[in-house]
Formats: sequence, structure tokens, C-alpha cells
Amino acid sequence: MQNGVIFLLNDWIRQYADGAADHTEIRAQQAFNRAVTLVGGNLVNNTRTRTGGVCARVYKNGLWGFASKGEYDEASVRAVLETAKENALFMDRKLCAGKAPLLAAAPVHYETDLVFRDVEQKTLIDYATAIDHYIQTKYPDLASRSVGVRSGCIEKLLHTDNGSFAHQLFPRTYFIISMTAETADGETVELFDIVGGGAGSFSDFYDDPMQYADRIDSLYEELMQKREGVFPNAGMCDCIIGSAVAGMVAHEAVGHTVEADLVLAGSVAASNLGKEVASPIVNMVDFAHTALGEETPLPVYVDDEGTACEDAILIKDGILVGYMNNLESAQHFGVKPCGNARAYGFADEPLVRMRNTAVLPGTDKLEDMIASIENGYYLTRTANGQADTTGEFMFGVCMGYEIKNGKLGRALRDTTISGVAFNMLKTVDMLSDTIEWDFAGFCGKKQPMPVSMGGPAIKCRVNIGGR
Repeated sequence: MQNGVIFLLNDWIRQYADGAADHTEIRAQQAFNRAVTLVGGNLVNNTRTRTGGVCARVYKNGLWGFASKGEYDEASVRAVLETAKENALFMDRKLCAGKAPLLAAAPVHYETDLVFRDVEQKTLIDYATAIDHYIQTKYPDLASRSVGVRSGCIEKLLHTDNGSFAHQLFPRTYFIISMTAETADGETVELFDIVGGGAGSFSDFYDDPMQYADRIDSLYEELMQKREGVFPNAGMCDCIIGSAVAGMVAHEAVGHTVEADLVLAGSVAASNLGKEVASPIVNMVDFAHTALGEETPLPVYVDDEGTACEDAILIKDGILVGYMNNLESAQHFGVKPCGNARAYGFADEPLVRMRNTAVLPGTDKLEDMIASIENGYYLTRTANGQADTTGEFMFGVCMGYEIKNGKLGRALRDTTISGVAFNMLKTVDMLSDTIEWDFAGFCGKKQPMPVSMGGPAIKCRVNIGGR
């Protein structure tokens, strides 16, 4: 994709961005996606999409003008810039916001060395078909099964008036397996898993359909345990939430409350900066591109305002120490921006968004955490979740186990956990010494956005639902 038409716009975009009178961003972008889904061996989804265009955004006296066009040529670059200027002037005349200082950011230059290697649709179909055949042959007792493969890439080219330049690729590939089984009482139970993949091309992760056979077998074994599972006893109790659930807490229950635009709108974090919001052993960071010595699942080096990306430290030793900002909110709070302004499509304006949000690991071993609980639950998989800006959350839990006398017991049927994030985090007294990432997430804040989230296993007290 680096040699595609989008890169030919480079000189035109630079020409119109350099020396602009006000803070100006010009971005060209294309997104390419392939998707294949088999349900019960039948191909029900076989799609290939490509979208793209150019956009411009201009800052005038505290207000923004924005315009976009789904064409790749010099005339479109010129047109979106002129329209964005006109829109900024129109907003200034109508709202009379008054003179505001220009947004300031140090110029940055970044050019990716990634290459996205596309594959034919048939390659995805053949891979999914082989996996489906393995499941059907080995586990014929399943009530239903599905296999989905996704491969795609977003490419962005950005110039700003202060000389910032970024050419970035965001490739992402993964496949999803879902299995359903019938219980003795005539109900159904389901589990799914995202297997392999990450930030790269299909060929980076998948060469042999049987390379993940152990993961498929493990998912089936869990499903069989769940089929014989029980419902938990409802109420507040000691729980260990696994990495998948911890990632959901980091993103949904805490992350959104500390996005600066939502802070300014009155989120619970607005009155808690500098205060204790979690146990002293809890630390939480929105990582830019490197975490704990390794590249993150979704590395972002320059955001869509032309800001060099750095880690945004959110909670340190239990204290809320910062927010995620764009240029405007960073100016409002008097802090350095860390590059959290992201736009999904070429026709979208940048918003304050997360990148790779995680609770940091601790020093405890999972087996010791389980042994420390007399009567509680170990919650390993989540299927969905929702939270609001008060920090109140409810997450669906689709897999877990009883803990009795420090040992794992029976599997659980579907349940929920709920609470207020900052209250729950204050009860944390153990954190496992490993971290796992969910790299295939999408966030739905006004625009869909690829994100990753993660964390260790967390021992805490939380409210769990019953039957």
C-alpha cells in the first residue's frame, strides 16, 4: 500500500499545508478490509472493501473548520483546504468565540517501514474452510460453529502547517472461532475466541490452518466445562478477573472517564485528579507504541493532529495523575499532549481516543491469587460490556470458575459483573505478574476505532450476577 496513489499526494499536501496562516492539518487516507465468515460450513460473508479520500481541518480563534472529499487528486486537496478555511471563518462569525491562542505542538517527522501484503479472497476462504473442517470432523456434537477471518489495513498521510509529517500503516489481521453446545436441560451455551493475528499482514501469522489446533481444542474443552456449569451466587464477593476482563475494565470503565473531552463534559474523573482512585498497587497507562519493552498490539507513533505519541500515564500508585488529551484540551489543562487525537476514516475529525490501554502487571502468581480466596470466582472471558462517565459499569462474563477453599471448582454459566470502577479498584490487593492483550478491539465513541486493551489477572471485590 505504500506505493499506492495515496503516497503520490505527498507533494501536493505538503505544498498546501506549509505556511498556512492558522493551525492546519491535511490528511489523505485509505482503508482496505477483507472479511470471510463461515457458519456451519456455509460461506455467509465474503466481502472486500476499500474507502479513502482527503480531508483538511483549520483552527480559527478557538473554533474548527473541517472538510473532506473522497477523491485523490490535487484539486481535491485544494478544495478541502479552502472549504475548511471557509467553515472555520463561518463558525467564527456565527459564534464569536473570541481570539484564542494558536495550538502549539513541536513538529514531528515519521515514516513507517511497514509493508502490508495483501492476499486473495480465496486464501482467506481456504484457511477458514480448513479450520471449519477440523472442528466439524473432530467435534461433530456441537450445536453450531462459525469461523471468521479478517485482514485489513489503514494507511494515513498527514501534513500540518508547522512542518509535521507522518506516513503510517495500521495493518491488523485475526480470526474468530465460535462454538455452541446444547446442555442437558435443553439450553445452549456459547464461547468464542480470537486466535492468532495482530498488527500485521495475513501471511505474518497464518501459514498452516492447523498451527492453532491446540487453541481450538482448548476452546472446545472450556465449552464442555461450561455446558456442565452452574450459575454463581449473586452478590458482592472476592473475584479474580482475568486479563480479558481487566482489559475491559481499563478501557470501558476507566479509560473513557479520563478522555479529556469527556472530563470537560463532567465525567467522574473531573473531580478526582490528584486523588486516590485505586489501591496503591494499581497503575494504568494508555501506551502509544511500546509497552513493557515490546511493541504494542496497535502501535501509534503520530496522532492525527501531528503530535508525536507518548504514553499517557493515567493512574500511578493508585492516584489519578492525568488524562488523555488532544492539542486543544492539553492547552486547556496546561499539560503536554501525548498524541491521543485519532480519526477513523478520511471523513472523520480527530477525537480524543485510546490506543493501547492497560492496567500494569504486579508481582503475584496466579496460583497464589487463587489460593488466597476461600469462596469466590475466577472470571476468564468477557463477551460485552458497557460503562458511563460516572465509572459505573456492567460487563458480561461468558466463562469462569468457582473458587472453593483456594482451588478452582465448577465452571460458570453466563453471568455479569457490575460496580463503579474507582470503588472496585480500591479493593484490589493482588495483581498477577503477566499481562495479556486483546488486540482485535473496536471502540464505538462516535466513530469506530481500532484499539487494544489489556492487563494482568486482578484480585478484587465486585458484584456478580446470579441466575
